[in-house]
Amino acid sequence: MAELWPYLVLVLVGFLPNEMWRWLGVVFSRGLDETSEALIWVRAVATAILTGVVAKIIVFAPGALAGVPLWMRLGATVVGMLAFLLARQSVFAGVVTGTLALIALDVLVGR
Repeated sequence: MAELWPYLVLVLVGFLPNEMWRWLGVVFSRGLDETSEALIWVRAVATAILTGVVAKIIVFAPGALAGVPLWMRLGATVVGMLAFLLARQSVFAGVVTGTLALIALDVLVGR
């Protein structure tokens, strides 16, 4: 049981506080106009922040990803973005295709 305490702390400190804000957002967002300028701005800011985080991970890769050359990471990113656009802006298609492209490049070209 002593080995499980870090997971309990993770759930109590990491998961539950975030989940509370998520549910509050769902409750308070009912009835909001999705086309309002305020929500368009919020969506744009959220997208910009996410784009910045992804760009930082690609350029300054952490962990095992740091062993993959930059050109492979950028190439897989381009493939993923093209899949995103071709699949009618499906984030799932972009992420899956980009990940598969990165794996394929790493396996085919090697390091």
